[in-house]
Amino acid sequence: MGGIGHSGNKHKAELPRVMPSTPNITEDGLLDGRVRLRQPARGYRAGMDAALLAAACDARPGERVLEAGCGAGGALLAAATRRAGALFTGLERDPAAAALARENVALNGLADRVKIIEGDVQAGFRATALPVFDAVMANPPFFDDPAELRAPAPEKSGAWMADGGLEAWTGFLLKAVREGGTITLIHRADRLADLLALLAPGAGSFRIRPIQPFADEPAKRVIVRAVKTGKAPLVLLPALVLHDREGGKHSAAAEAILRGETVLGW
Repeated sequence: MGGIGHSGNKHKAELPRVMPSTPNITEDGLLDGRVRLRQPARGYRAGMDAALLAAACDARPGERVLEAGCGAGGALLAAATRRAGALFTGLERDPAAAALARENVALNGLADRVKIIEGDVQAGFRATALPVFDAVMANPPFFDDPAELRAPAPEKSGAWMADGGLEAWTGFLLKAVREGGTITLIHRADRLADLLALLAPGAGSFRIRPIQPFADEPAKRVIVRAVKTGKAPLVLLPALVLHDREGGKHSAAAEAILRGETVLGW
């Protein structure tokens, strides 16, 4: 695809197609084919946002990581593949997506380190009956007001519209992580102020990386890292530029992330 599209769309990077599975499900390759991902042919499909979120995960061996709203498992499985030894849990409210995620866990031989549970962020973390995690990450739905955009197709509404608003997602993540643990989100750049305001009561030590479609265009996405009870000053990191005006479809830095050759460090 071109640069990050209109802010109403979750940005998609074209993934190598491995094989068609059914008319409704495709099997695609992530991290240069190291991860096989079965996902819906229509509706929300893992793309650049998921790849960036996975690349931003820096969990160490033995640490427990939760992804809220894992969908079919694109970001979750890419992060688990990148971070051998860390333990991952994906939370997904849609039973069909959760079933696909479980298939993908088995398909990639990661059942010893990755599990999928069904649950709704809006119900709160306590409803999961899980102990708190060392790190949490999420790619929350980008909108919480249906009036802000033309209604998405039904198969995309769950990925685009946050029923409980961004407040429900940040509140869930703050409860889901231990003190000193990290919260990592990718979201629209124009919601940065809201993200910081919602996270600030329980977290700090913010580190923010803008994601620009081109070097001469404003950021359309931000990746925000916060530490629960952190007190360090906010740091604005150098931007990641996804595309060059000339040359390949992706910048060298973005291509290296998509292939799993580098991380998105903090």
